[in-house]
Amino acid sequence: MVLGKVKSLTISFDCLNDSNVPVYSSGDTVSGRVNLEVTGEIRVKSLKIHARGHAKVRWTESRNAGSNTAYTQNYTEEVEYFNHKDILIGHERDDDNSEEGFNTIHSGRHEYAFSFELPQTPLATSFEGRHGSVRYWVKAELHRPWLLPVKLKKEFTVFEHIDINTPSLLSPQAGTKEKTLCCWFCTSGPISLSAKIERKGYTPGESIQIFAEIENCSSRMVVPKAAIYQTQAFYAKGKMKEVKQLVANLRGESLSSGKTDTWNGKLLKIPPVSPSILDCSIIRVEYSLMVYVDIPGAMDLFLNLPLVIGTIPLHPFGSRTSSVSSQCSMNMNWLGLSLPERPEAPPSYAEVVTEEQRRNNLAPMNACDDFERALQGPLFAYIQEFRFLPPPLYSEIDPNPDQSADDRPSCPSR
Repeated sequence: MVLGKVKSLTISFDCLNDSNVPVYSSGDTVSGRVNLEVTGEIRVKSLKIHARGHAKVRWTESRNAGSNTAYTQNYTEEVEYFNHKDILIGHERDDDNSEEGFNTIHSGRHEYAFSFELPQTPLATSFEGRHGSVRYWVKAELHRPWLLPVKLKKEFTVFEHIDINTPSLLSPQAGTKEKTLCCWFCTSGPISLSAKIERKGYTPGESIQIFAEIENCSSRMVVPKAAIYQTQAFYAKGKMKEVKQLVANLRGESLSSGKTDTWNGKLLKIPPVSPSILDCSIIRVEYSLMVYVDIPGAMDLFLNLPLVIGTIPLHPFGSRTSSVSSQCSMNMNWLGLSLPERPEAPPSYAEVVTEEQRRNNLAPMNACDDFERALQGPLFAYIQEFRFLPPPLYSEIDPNPDQSADDRPSCPSR
């Protein structure tokens, strides 16, 4: 009898989305099939699957222990999220090569279904970093007598969803900074920077509207810029390793001495990036928007505005709420930005309340006798008359302007 051969061993997932990509989150059921194709008959002891999810960090550092002595210190840490094993064919023991208990698989293609549930507790989002990773996978192992096992591992993606429609992620982020340049005994004028964005939470593919004002009262030429940074932090044995990467950036126009530049919603698009990882004890992925002024020959003036990259995009209601609140605050004079267009004058009193309505409403109210007698005094007549008097005439010019507000100071003349 000629023994058959294993032609292929593959794993396929029952995808839950239209893109046919295996993506899951905590509490989901992961299901799929192990596909086995053989030529001829083979004898099998077992076909097993092993599913696992874990976060792992690892890095090394060189240490000096004295003269001409150095060694390498390893830092490793691991967090396991789940560990599932199942037997699709055969029995538990693989070291038993007796003829009993073997399963015969005939020539052709065969499918073996598997299924398991992810934990309900929060899981870290799949991630590949410089010094660590978060991975989820399913491994199939085919054991046959007197032969090495056939193994195959296939990864799947887990997203721990972050909904950016929460109030904390819809709140605007803003800041202001100023820097004065000094060179020996000469002091230059200040460089000031104010910046604001409409919310903290975004999803990949969105564009961040940046509202900023840069005022250059120094003697140098400066350049305003903005950039999105990803910060990866890895923790092991009480130590922390941090990696900062540039994600996207933009450059403004150069500003000569005494000039001011205003960004009224300059757009910076977020490229496809991993969502923020905030709930893992050994890996943390954070984002920030840095709005800064590049100053030649000196330390840059910069503002860091925190960002959270989520997975659930802004829905219309959240967009409307955020838009209203952000527009109200962004159009104010805190950045010296342009005010919204002047509102139209309200309708005249005659268009709202006619003379006939006014006279009818001034007539005594039909109520019980006691209540009517109580309201016949002069106070009630005054209230009724006052309710339907026309309002003051509308004017776009404030008759009582605030004389205490000073104009914004400009750069000192030189």
